[in-house]
Amino acid sequence: MRIARHKSRTPFLLLAVAATLSALEARSQPAAPHKKVRGQEASYPKSFGTHFQTSHRCVACHNGISTPRGEDISIGTHWRTSMMAHAGRDPYWIAGVRRETIDHPAAAAAIQDECTICHMPMMRYESKLVGRLGEAFEHFPPARNTVADQLAEDGVSCSLCHQISGENLGRRESFVGGFKIDSTKAPGERQEYGPFQIDKGHTTIMRSSSTFQPTQAKRVIRSSEMCATCHTLFTQALDAQGKVIGTLPEQVPYQEWLHSKYKDTMSCQECHMPKVEDSVPITSVLGEPRQGFSRHTFVGGNFFMQRLLNRYRDDLAGTALPEGLDSAAGGTIAFLQSKAAKLTIKRLEIRNGRLVAEISIENLGGHKLPTAYPSRRVWLHLTVRDSRGNALFESGALHPDGSIEGNDNDTDPARFEPHYTEITRPDQVEIYEAVLADPADKVTTGLLTGLRFIKDNRLLPRGFDKRTADRDIAVHGEAETDPDFTDGGDTIRYSLAVSSSQAPFQVEAELWYQPIAHRWAMNLKPYNAMEPKRFVGYYEAMAAGSGVMLVRTAAATTNPITVAADAASDSAE
Repeated sequence: MRIARHKSRTPFLLLAVAATLSALEARSQPAAPHKKVRGQEASYPKSFGTHFQTSHRCVACHNGISTPRGEDISIGTHWRTSMMAHAGRDPYWIAGVRRETIDHPAAAAAIQDECTICHMPMMRYESKLVGRLGEAFEHFPPARNTVADQLAEDGVSCSLCHQISGENLGRRESFVGGFKIDSTKAPGERQEYGPFQIDKGHTTIMRSSSTFQPTQAKRVIRSSEMCATCHTLFTQALDAQGKVIGTLPEQVPYQEWLHSKYKDTMSCQECHMPKVEDSVPITSVLGEPRQGFSRHTFVGGNFFMQRLLNRYRDDLAGTALPEGLDSAAGGTIAFLQSKAAKLTIKRLEIRNGRLVAEISIENLGGHKLPTAYPSRRVWLHLTVRDSRGNALFESGALHPDGSIEGNDNDTDPARFEPHYTEITRPDQVEIYEAVLADPADKVTTGLLTGLRFIKDNRLLPRGFDKRTADRDIAVHGEAETDPDFTDGGDTIRYSLAVSSSQAPFQVEAELWYQPIAHRWAMNLKPYNAMEPKRFVGYYEAMAAGSGVMLVRTAAATTNPITVAADAASDSAE
């Protein structure tokens, strides 16, 4: 009986609260002029700011939920600490946009429009519907004083992803933010898609509080193709006059996944939005237990940016709680250390006065490691010690400024480390990365200057055949012909002279990861503009924590016997 009474009263109270919120918001936001649109979308007058709602309309009901074991799985709390929520206030992104507009001034307006498609998608989509271009600098840092600012600062928000329809998903035209929402319906008639069937009572509550009608569309909301709309980016290379001269597959994790064995076993959401094992409510308002709820953590690989956003939260108008962002960064590192890679010393022996070690790295993920934005890199740090613990050899040490000892690219922007099959000197470092070249075949970190990859030896996922890979996901450089660089990973040999040293020898191998490589940050330094200078200052202050150890293993040798043991993963900050 008590449950029945709550059911009869709560919807009325929520409707009243929702109506009050709607009225207050309507008074606080300026109206935008109507825009007449031809064809199918002319069923009602277009008005800027009427196709989306910011997250505060959603989190009121979708926070305050937990599992029977007490784990907080609040959708709003988790989302707000993610890079999705911070897409519109990412200082590295906005610094890159400024750099590109300085490099290509004739295309400055088009560059801002293109770059806001996925970083400020609601603002940009609204702008597109009324015939305007998306603007990046106008809405950064967020000021919250206009509807456009509010939509821009909310990043990749609830009513963006949950309005994406199944139209064209997986096709080329859906990439680079080519998602579609139904803009033919007037406010109050649009649908928001989710994996569950919603009853009439909850539908009424949601329509009143958000203006959207919840609709079950499991195949869309849980498809990798939906994620691919923004996580597949083909960038147009420009000449000095702003003319398109080519296309670069800047970020293609979806295509890498399609070429792996994971396309038949695990979607993007299953890995990056792990499901809760228990049946749990999806709303704090009379929520019914649901099986298969996905956490909205959007766990990925950018722990460094989460920490940076936390440290400079006042500069960037951050809204996530400090402890939440700290926890999210820790969760990202834990995810990487448990899900990214496996490291093994396959062979260790002394032969003819030389220590020979074969190190095998296995990519445990469903796409290249690292994937997506090409500033990311993974590398091997290997140390050899003698019987007294003295270091005889070291390759790949990370410096406090974020550079790697021995890496040519970190000391000289015109050079880079090749892919190695054997390392014999400390100044040789095995780095798994993507390196861009401009039309003159010079190394660059300018996305709109980059015409092709001259190196791409990022570790391949299981099932990825480099011989049949499409050019958008191809291997480039020496790794193309390396027989030990195959689907699932790579094996590299270290050969070191040790005849004058005392055995036994201890070999320690570590695999490290850095979301923003030293050179990618430092190449912003020459640009005399506020956004690049601000980010470089942030990076230099935090560079010592820009990398994290993914996995570590060690082995000891007593000639001719080899003893090896995997060590637990840990991190250095």
